[in-house]
Amino acid sequence: MKVDIIKIGNSKGIRIPKALIDTLGLEEAVEIEIVEGKIVLSPLTKVRENWEEAFRADPPAKDEGLLMGEAPNEFDHSEWQW
Repeated sequence: MKVDIIKIGNSKGIRIPKALIDTLGLEEAVEIEIVEGKIVLSPLTKVRENWEEAFRADPPAKDEGLLMGEAPNEFDHSEWQW
């Protein structure tokens, strides 16, 4: 599909046909990147989207604790007031 580059203020842009916007589920914003010399537009994903389902699918092990264990230092013994 051919689209013309148009002037938008001091910039240039293209009009994306409504049918493409609807097909891709684009809303108010898109992710734009260059991949192998091509401009790729993707629907903008929400931060942490689907995390809840991922955590339910892989619950933490019962013995899961600190990965590094405790890391005491000189401050803990000499400077800290309990």
